[in-house]
Amino acid sequence: MSQPATRFRRLATALPGVEAVTAETTRRFARHTHDQFGIGVIVRGAQGSASGRGPVEAGPGDVITVNPGEVHDGWPIGDAGRAWRMLYIDPPVLAEAAADLMRPGDAEFHHPAATAPATAARFLAAFHSLTAQATTAGQATTAGPLAREERLTVLLADLLGGLLVPAGRPTIPPGIARARAAIDDDPAAAHDLAGLAALAGTGRFQLIRSFTRATGFTPHAYVLERRVQLARHLITTGTPLAEAAAAAGFADQSHMTRHMTRRLGATPGVWAGKEV
Repeated sequence: MSQPATRFRRLATALPGVEAVTAETTRRFARHTHDQFGIGVIVRGAQGSASGRGPVEAGPGDVITVNPGEVHDGWPIGDAGRAWRMLYIDPPVLAEAAADLMRPGDAEFHHPAATAPATAARFLAAFHSLTAQATTAGQATTAGPLAREERLTVLLADLLGGLLVPAGRPTIPPGIARARAAIDDDPAAAHDLAGLAALAGTGRFQLIRSFTRATGFTPHAYVLERRVQLARHLITTGTPLAEAAAAAGFADQSHMTRHMTRRLGATPGVWAGKEV
């Protein structure tokens, strides 16, 4: 059976806390989340998704967004696949860029996809500036670090200004929040249903049902999701792949690769900065 055609690149940017990714793929993504805000533009083809904010279809030129922790998946519309450019932004960076727009830490993207040509154009300009500055960092330039960061931050704030709304996420029951926090605090630990149910103050079956309703994942799937995100963070900060797999709680590097590729579409090598 042939593998889906996939080409991912993770690009360095000139702004700490912002990652750039380009993708061309026919792959179908499993349900997953990101720890960062994501904003991008479909540059070719079309994609469908079961977003946390409803069903989505996005075509060429459409702006796509995802909030931290939002459960979503993705599949190509048509046989040719799709291509996109994406920026993943750490929440503190976005809060700083949006400080003049609304209270930091209390904002989220409202529309998972939108046909907004002006916003798409601003995004592509920001994407180019962020990645171009990184590739020319070693060359002589009249703009110093302060000027570059200022220009890029203004671009980012301009881009995000029309897409953010006050956050309105549903409240998670306290018991489920305790169980989820235990997983978040140590995804690599050997969590079991009995221990998580005790934290939640429920029976095991009730835990599974309530946890899934509140988070979009069963407890086991959520553990795997958090391990993927932990491994991704370790890899992008320079941890060797085998060490990242062990530290994130995977049985071995191939186990990590399988789950990371299924959820994020890209192998660990992409997140390490290697083109695949």
